[in-house]
Amino acid sequence: MRQQSIGTGRKGIKMLHKISVLTYGCSANRADSEIMCGLLKKSGYDIVNNPKESDLNIINTCVVKQPTQSRMIFRIKELTKLNKPLIVAGCMPKIERDVVEKIAPKASMLGPDSVQKIIKVVNDTLSGKKVILLKDLRKPKLCLPRARRNNIIHITPIAIGCTSACSYCCVRFARGKIFSYPPDLIIKDIEQALKQGCKEIWLTSQDNGCYGLDIGVRLPELLRGISEIPGKFFVRVGMMNPAHVKGIVDELIDAYKSNKIFKFLHLPVQSGSDRILGLMNRDYTVKEFKEIVKGFRKQFPFLTLSTDIIVGFPGETGKDFQRTINLIKKFKPDIVNVSKFGKRPMTKAAEMKQLPNYTIKERAGRLVKMVKEIQLENNKKWLDWEGEVLLDEEGKKGGVIGRNFAYKPIVTKGKIGTFMRVKITEIHQTFLLAK
Repeated sequence: MRQQSIGTGRKGIKMLHKISVLTYGCSANRADSEIMCGLLKKSGYDIVNNPKESDLNIINTCVVKQPTQSRMIFRIKELTKLNKPLIVAGCMPKIERDVVEKIAPKASMLGPDSVQKIIKVVNDTLSGKKVILLKDLRKPKLCLPRARRNNIIHITPIAIGCTSACSYCCVRFARGKIFSYPPDLIIKDIEQALKQGCKEIWLTSQDNGCYGLDIGVRLPELLRGISEIPGKFFVRVGMMNPAHVKGIVDELIDAYKSNKIFKFLHLPVQSGSDRILGLMNRDYTVKEFKEIVKGFRKQFPFLTLSTDIIVGFPGETGKDFQRTINLIKKFKPDIVNVSKFGKRPMTKAAEMKQLPNYTIKERAGRLVKMVKEIQLENNKKWLDWEGEVLLDEEGKKGGVIGRNFAYKPIVTKGKIGTFMRVKITEIHQTFLLAK
């Protein structure tokens, strides 16, 4: 997971203390950090990028995978060596509290559902207290001050928690059961961000597909309400479990017809084997996944399809893996997030017989190689395409990255935050080049 730094202090204002915030993990974590930084700045704190220059450090953690947790442990150890007050936030304190206690016994802890309490936790920690705040407050994290990493992109949390019980997932133990935020408050949050100059909205949660199951309002209805907001902007809909999409697919496709919704579908299939999906407790079949994709592609031929695959789940045979290979070959997703299975705490999959590491590594390598070939082949259809893009971020190697209606990353030149007509001149595996 990539470390993210957020914001700088306001000039001419005397700050109480300098705070550094390190962020790892998903877009929901990034939103949490932007909220924490916004609240801290509003209270007079100076947000700095370097932990060595701060008076207190906050690390917003992710432990969705074992390699990520190992990195969290390393970073927390490094921060404790600075001998400065430390707050460990995010999922790790709720899932691996004992580990945090062991490596950072003096650190305060803040759960992902308690970020609105950051000022009190910081104040108490700076005064020498050790604060443990891991309760589920169940308050919408909306319409709060923000210190955005990107002033064009606003991340709107639409819920916390989920309704699934996937046998490999530990995040649900940190984020709890689904708590959907009211549609009117979500719309107000987006309207506020648009007034502040944002032009790209990310809707995020643990599973956008189950949004509203607890309040009687489903995702398509929310998207229609957002699409009616005046102004020119794009909306990226985040990950949706096929188990929930299959019941609302027609309404969802209809909602996606809005020009404001990116034609981008993140639908994690995880495996091409129904037997493995059963062991994963995913609650859908490969056929149901296929039907959802076919429905979207029929309506949106240039749809960007993103999916996730877990390689080497306990019990996965060579035939099971081959079914996954066959599925990816046939449906050719534009993005495939390949994860090598690793057992996570408190999960049923951790108790199952594990596959040898060399088997998992070999299978993942084969899949990644195939995916790269598919991505390059898929991008050929975009050569010579002409249309409008929103320039939304700086390129890592120069230029500016824009996004078209299908959320394709297009490298060009221009001013961030503007809409611009371009023509695709070159294609690459993970991006397009335009002028």
